[in-house]
Amino acid sequence: MQYDSISKFIQSGTSHLSSGPIALIFIEDDTEIDSTLRHHLDLGFKKVIAFIPSDFVIAADLAKVCPRVTMESVRGDAMQNAIDVIQKTSEGVWFYYCFNAEYLFYPFCETRTIGEMLTFHAGERRDSMLTYVVDLYASDLNQFPNAVALEKALLDRVGYYALARKDPNNNYHPRERQLDFFGGLRWRFEEHIPWEKRKIDRIAVFRAKVGLQLRTDFTFNDEEYNTYACPWHNNLTAAICSFRTAKALKTNPASQSQINQFKWRNSVPFEWHSRQLLDLGLMEPGQWF
Repeated sequence: MQYDSISKFIQSGTSHLSSGPIALIFIEDDTEIDSTLRHHLDLGFKKVIAFIPSDFVIAADLAKVCPRVTMESVRGDAMQNAIDVIQKTSEGVWFYYCFNAEYLFYPFCETRTIGEMLTFHAGERRDSMLTYVVDLYASDLNQFPNAVALEKALLDRVGYYALARKDPNNNYHPRERQLDFFGGLRWRFEEHIPWEKRKIDRIAVFRAKVGLQLRTDFTFNDEEYNTYACPWHNNLTAAICSFRTAKALKTNPASQSQINQFKWRNSVPFEWHSRQLLDLGLMEPGQWF
């Protein structure tokens, strides 16, 4: 269950990739590793695979069920290359990817498994799913200086918006059924976020196929994968509730001292339930009731 590199995993661990859905969890630091793995196991993923530096520890019970692949750095090109290499071995398999301290929610996830949801989604002739990265943050940064607190997490109830996604290869006309989404901490503290990192949309759920490649902005080289719906009606979308931006803003020296609190008048407690996200319009049930 432990592999020293991506190449070793591809050589001898492909049995873990034979059927999905499969969650690929990229561990950037030692924050909430176990809770992230447990959350996705509870959703019903057939495999939850941790890509993790060698000196980080996983709980013993999780180590028995979660394959571990050593990656000393999981950011940027390293993560993209890992996804590209893995999905090439598993055509037709559904994958999901995220980082530690990120938690997937989809409509009715409390009573329906990820496999049930993707069976319906595939039945609508969809090979990918748009996810919104919804920022979570601790209610009190004095008490939780790294901005992570599962039991006292807040999120923004307003401030989300979308803009047309322009196509540079077509005179910058809007791409069909594609939008760029913004909001959360990346919107409120945009002066600390590079402009190319301000979007909160991510194509994080997808079905592997030959030639598919993940791009730096979390979209794929197949433009149909990047659409939020089919041409006929709205489709399911999901949310990744994430402490990642809050963590970064409070650990980056350039922003750390300039942010005293993330809480504002439009903060609400996160209820850890899909109903709240549906009510706030942060994901879409489509035709799935």
